[in-house]
Amino acid sequence: MSGLPGARTCPGPGEASDLKSPLGAKFREPLTETRFQQLFGDAEQEPELLAEPRWSRLWRRRASACSGPGAWRLLLARLPPLRWLPHYRWRAWLLGDAVAGLTVGIVHVPQGMAFALLTSVPPVFGLYTSFFPVLIYTLLGTGRHLSTGTFAVLSLMTGSAVERLVPEPLSGNLSGIEREQLDAQRVGAAAAVAFGSGALMTLAAVLTALPSSSPAELTISALSLALLVPVKELNVRFRDRLPTPIPGEIAMVLLASVLCFTSSLDTRYNVQIVGLLPGGFPQPLLPSLAELPRILADSLPMALVTFAVSASLASIYADKYSYTIDSNQELLAHGVSNLVSSLFSCFPNSATLATTSLLVDAGGNTQLAGLFSCMVVLSVLLWLGPLFYYLPKAVLACINISSMRQMFFQMRELPQLWRISRVDFAVWTVTWVAVVTLSVDLGLAVGVVFSMMTVVCRTQRVQCLALGLAEGTELYRPLRESHKLLQVPGLCILSYPAPLYFGTRGQFRRVLEWHLGLGEGSKEAPKTGGPPDAAAEPVRVVVLDCGGVTFADAAGAREVVQLASRCQDAGIHLLLAQCNASVLGTLTQAGLLDRVTPEQLFVSVQDAAAHALERLELSGPKTCTVWV
Repeated sequence: MSGLPGARTCPGPGEASDLKSPLGAKFREPLTETRFQQLFGDAEQEPELLAEPRWSRLWRRRASACSGPGAWRLLLARLPPLRWLPHYRWRAWLLGDAVAGLTVGIVHVPQGMAFALLTSVPPVFGLYTSFFPVLIYTLLGTGRHLSTGTFAVLSLMTGSAVERLVPEPLSGNLSGIEREQLDAQRVGAAAAVAFGSGALMTLAAVLTALPSSSPAELTISALSLALLVPVKELNVRFRDRLPTPIPGEIAMVLLASVLCFTSSLDTRYNVQIVGLLPGGFPQPLLPSLAELPRILADSLPMALVTFAVSASLASIYADKYSYTIDSNQELLAHGVSNLVSSLFSCFPNSATLATTSLLVDAGGNTQLAGLFSCMVVLSVLLWLGPLFYYLPKAVLACINISSMRQMFFQMRELPQLWRISRVDFAVWTVTWVAVVTLSVDLGLAVGVVFSMMTVVCRTQRVQCLALGLAEGTELYRPLRESHKLLQVPGLCILSYPAPLYFGTRGQFRRVLEWHLGLGEGSKEAPKTGGPPDAAAEPVRVVVLDCGGVTFADAAGAREVVQLASRCQDAGIHLLLAQCNASVLGTLTQAGLLDRVTPEQLFVSVQDAAAHALERLELSGPKTCTVWV
């Protein structure tokens, strides 16, 4: 509080005033919630609907939607191309979508095969995952600039589950097919260890594995990283100057395949190669439902990661290019994408930052770019697969490492995150440590729980603010601010800026008791947070500003009902202002209207305060406190 409080005699009706707007100035009739709905609300909505159950209102809305126009609106919502394709700017957007789609498709081929190794499955299944989900999202997604496909984190999580469900056989006598699958699992495990080691910045595990590594594969890996890392750095630094990103991955794949074929590295130095990629598509097959109970614990965190990453990326680019996305439709699109693609032996997929950034940089404008990307992957599956026969798997592992380099570089953002929000910094650190020390899925679960705990803790620390009228305005501001504020004796205006649920109900009760003097056995004057002169007279009317109460649960609603009952017993007239529809519905179901009347629910603090002044019989206050 700055300045000194002081008492000032306020003029009555017809007297001169040095205030720009007298406290008792009346511009219109105070509006209750019921009166506001009568004047400005839906003509079909009656006051009795406040007490109608929420499920009944929802049922009525759903029933009204079962019509011809309703069915068409539902079809438009579920098939976004019906909305954006008729407005597609063919001359302005087609070339950009084609170039971006082909560019992303070229990257999908090596990246899909590389991430398949992380998933502990043969490389061809990475191509399937780079085709079917992209095609399905093009038909169902609302993110114009979003690129879906294989994702490193999901691949690591899936590989962990696959290796647990299908462990390495104890016997060493394996057929050629079994050996190839086992080698793929080992490469996936090695890449996962490399990810953890890179995050920890200890090279102990890598150095320990060097003596048992093939010199030829080490050489190939070193040369691949020497090419891929600088190319990616150039693409990042000169993204605004380059017409399209340099396709370093596809160039590395071609060079390595030619080198392995001409030098016979697979037979002379025992370099592991991709081998024959089956042509065409796999036969649709329903996954084994008997495995569902065993994989449920793995599926839940993967679903959360998929939606969180995809929705965040879609929102970022939607805000950047000034359009909106439908979160519910995004959830449906990614759900259907994973569900349908699983019939074709695809592993979990989501949107990825790398290919999404590539699509935007290459000039992509709409989901149509996904079709061009599918064409590239389709050509590899149908005709170009044999060209990748001699591709060393070490190159795919290097593509994995170079694709995840941005994850490692996120550490550079920690100082800025510390300056912006130390709570977010703590969430990032706890999640990172949990992922490294436990596993990806458990670490993410720990991060989610810790983040929720920080939200709960922050809601426990909010302060209930006493408000006063800013001189010369209709605005009510916290009394602790350095403004000239008017405070009427007997009137207490409080603002509670936090959700009202079981975790905050105790604090809500204590704060209101402190302000209103309702503590058990307490006969002292209420603590209004204002000057002594204002606190001398007991509170006769209290206005509770609920504009900051975003939601209320059953426990919080019952606390408000109990407050109304205690105010009634103490002779305090309770007025509620700015309750949103959800909060008001919850309070009504908890029995609030048994304690207060609809005339005590107001649309704004100004209306509630005007009604309070009338109740206090202060059309022009005789005495008020000016707090400077």
